[in-house]
Amino acid sequence: MAEGPGRGKRPVAGNAVVETRPVAFVCSCEGTMPLDETLLTRACPGHDLRFADQLCRRELERFQAALGPEAALVVGCTQEAPLFEEAAGENALSDITFVNLRETAGWSAEADAAGPKMAALIAAAVAAPSEAPLVSLKSEGITLIYGRDETAIALAERLKDVLDVTVLLTRPGEVAPPRRTDFPVLKGTIARATGWLGAFELTVNDFAHPAPSSRDRLVFGAPRDGAVSRCDIVVDVSGGVPLFPAGELRVGYLRADPGDPAAVARLAFEASQLVGEFDKPRYVTYEAALCAHSRSKKTGCTRCLDLCPTGAITPDGDHVAISAEICAGCGACAAVCPTGAATYALPASDALMARLRSLLHTYSEAGGERAVVLFHDEAHGSALIDALARHGAGLPAHVLPVAVNEVTQLGLDAFAAALAYGAAAIRVLTRARPKHDMTALLRNLAYMDAIAVPLGFGEGSVATIETDDPDQLAAALAGVPVPAAALRRQAARFLPLGRGRELTVMTLKELRNVAPLAVDALPLPERAPFGTVHVDAEGCTLCLACVSACPSGALGDNPDKPMLTFAEDRCVQCGLCAATCPEKVITLEPRIDFAAWAAPPVTKKEEEPFHCIACGKPFGTRSTIERIVVRLEGRHWMFSGEHAQRIAVIKMCEDCRVEAVVNESFDPHGAPARPAPRTTEDYLRERDKKGS
Repeated sequence: MAEGPGRGKRPVAGNAVVETRPVAFVCSCEGTMPLDETLLTRACPGHDLRFADQLCRRELERFQAALGPEAALVVGCTQEAPLFEEAAGENALSDITFVNLRETAGWSAEADAAGPKMAALIAAAVAAPSEAPLVSLKSEGITLIYGRDETAIALAERLKDVLDVTVLLTRPGEVAPPRRTDFPVLKGTIARATGWLGAFELTVNDFAHPAPSSRDRLVFGAPRDGAVSRCDIVVDVSGGVPLFPAGELRVGYLRADPGDPAAVARLAFEASQLVGEFDKPRYVTYEAALCAHSRSKKTGCTRCLDLCPTGAITPDGDHVAISAEICAGCGACAAVCPTGAATYALPASDALMARLRSLLHTYSEAGGERAVVLFHDEAHGSALIDALARHGAGLPAHVLPVAVNEVTQLGLDAFAAALAYGAAAIRVLTRARPKHDMTALLRNLAYMDAIAVPLGFGEGSVATIETDDPDQLAAALAGVPVPAAALRRQAARFLPLGRGRELTVMTLKELRNVAPLAVDALPLPERAPFGTVHVDAEGCTLCLACVSACPSGALGDNPDKPMLTFAEDRCVQCGLCAATCPEKVITLEPRIDFAAWAAPPVTKKEEEPFHCIACGKPFGTRSTIERIVVRLEGRHWMFSGEHAQRIAVIKMCEDCRVEAVVNESFDPHGAPARPAPRTTEDYLRERDKKGS
């Protein structure tokens, strides 16, 4: 039997292997949350459920007894996770998963009805775990403190014993020289800054050293431009414009208002901690071969370039380059990438969809209704949910929280999957003042709304909740509409297979299959990743430049005859075909046409080939050859007068044409003599003759 989510294996005597169920501990937290043991046991057949009252203290030995090198445990508590990990001791290699059942379900005004939600959260906790690869950053503590006055020098005094500091003052005024030269104090203005923790490179203009004889104020020597500084950490107390876009997200770049002493003091502490080797997740997986950015110096898709807040993405020929060191993990690039070249890795899209599948199916099978999926991040969303549980009514029993790394990573595939698997509505919890640019998230929500409403899921089935107030969160969740049609439909059962565009297309097809309304064609907003191309057949010459430029294979040809075909399910609306077309006869239309997705490629234009007059081989198109003949015959010196018979070579294939040119000794330089060039003297001479 194949191993699936929530199941493990252990060896027994001989070569036999016996499947074991993960042990799931569900604790009532000293009776503060009701547990429907019968419902939970029935709803979690893949788990060995064990109930407790005070697992973290009085019943801790029960947890320890379940540990083992092959053990898979689920603990329905996150508050005491450090204690359980410590108790695991030498069995720390056990597979232990923690899930918050108390704040998300048990501490709620609707706790008595939260049994299906608890079962769903337990099931989803062990579904398709996903870990992102890591990228290493190394810092030796070489630090540039960029300021304008004594604030920068005082900060350097605080850090000189733990960091190798240099002070750079931009346009300094009357600055008293340090009594002792424990670190360099230089003058200059940073004109360009690149890099990250451990690898910053700064270009400095107006650069100068101070004179050692500076007395009451620093006096600097002759300045020069273009000096280059390399350092591990940049501390910016200049009070100017940030050196980097979204500077607060650049690892190793610390910035504060020089007029705020508390903020400057925090910088000193933060900078002192940035020495050593650090691992950060490689948030985005990138496959350059799938990128639709450019072809033949024609620009197509720029979605990721337009949205990356940190400048981690840059053009790189026909593709883009993504710096894992600079990337701050917002996931906007992956959320809008139409080809799947960029995909988010924390978690991967298929892993997130597997969690949604397990969550919603278990909830429904346990008797839950009107499921509302609440996507949130850990730092902001979990804290808000915790506050609502501790100081308010808690989450409603039908609201299923799903934590992700950043809500801006969510793409069309996640929203479509949640609705397909049975969610009646989706809400995305964001900050009132977001940390990341929300453009990508709002764009994908608009696409999902344009799809969900025509399919019968109702107005407002997907939306954001933008708040930092738990009471406002509760009010917003209480007002989520749940259309009656969404309650009567069947949920999809498909397994999420593949990644990127392939997975998104499959999910949308499954969504349409379970939608309340069977609609085939859906118009989408601009820049949507799906659509069709319209070709003005009259103006198309079948040069097939668009086929060469198309990165996804949506546009194709026929090796046997002049033909342009189009497969709509492959079109990513990058615009390269329209940019490349010399006749400018291609236009784009964003839409989803499920019937076209299921149909074979359609023919946009087809012509009869022209047959070589010498060998009969088909080449080119009849209309093109005939048009060239009309334009050249009797009009160009090579095909008029005594050379009129040469027009026949235009009607030959490439092989016969070469043979004819060689045999008949065509002289490409035998053109009639050109008139002598006319000069100013010629015009003056003619004028004088007329005047005389």
